[in-house]
Amino acid sequence: MTGPDSAVAAETDTAGPATAPVTLLIADDDEVTRSGLRTLLAAQPQILVVGEAADGVEAVEQARLLRPDVVLMDVRMPRRNGIEATRQLLAESLAPPKVVVITTFENDDYVTTALSAGASGFVLKRRPVRQIAEAVRVVAAGETILFPAALRRMVTARPLSSAKALPKAALTGREEVVLRMMATGRSNSEIAQALTVSLETVKTHVGNVLSKLGAQNRTHAVVIAYESGLVMPGFTT
Repeated sequence: MTGPDSAVAAETDTAGPATAPVTLLIADDDEVTRSGLRTLLAAQPQILVVGEAADGVEAVEQARLLRPDVVLMDVRMPRRNGIEATRQLLAESLAPPKVVVITTFENDDYVTTALSAGASGFVLKRRPVRQIAEAVRVVAAGETILFPAALRRMVTARPLSSAKALPKAALTGREEVVLRMMATGRSNSEIAQALTVSLETVKTHVGNVLSKLGAQNRTHAVVIAYESGLVMPGFTT
């Protein structure tokens, strides 16, 4: 992971990897894709595939039954799409699984909506399996997967209703600065270094930003920043 636009650019302030494997549920309506992902991901270190789902309804049912750490969620599925399944999973439990959207196209309108619904990030199906596995492990550790360039392209092309959250949030000047830095893929440690403040201070600012925006997670906050115009295409820090 060499930068904010690498295959997986993530927050990296957590402790080292846990010894227990990450339990994973794969939801995709294409049987060949689903089976291939299961076989390949099951062979990756620290990944335990515990189940599959062929649509959004089954994804919710299997997640309730199996209690996976992470759901790898396709968005275009029958009966209930991945967006609605994500919303339901994140709303109905005090300890819901993390959701990683997996998609064919990074400019898919559904992806932005899924991130706004609370998904922790997304990966492309064409990525090497080791990168998909790394995304699963990163999210399971409580981190987020940010692709600032891809987010810029998606949300500036199609603003969503969560853009309204920012004007109402009354962020302080420092909180706006922190949100802008989050939107470029900087970790808490990198933000602390740039602002010459402690890591705990940055974590407090990030927590305040999420709370004021009503954001599900860091990725959702970044989506709001782009949708609202606080961060514009080409913005860097």
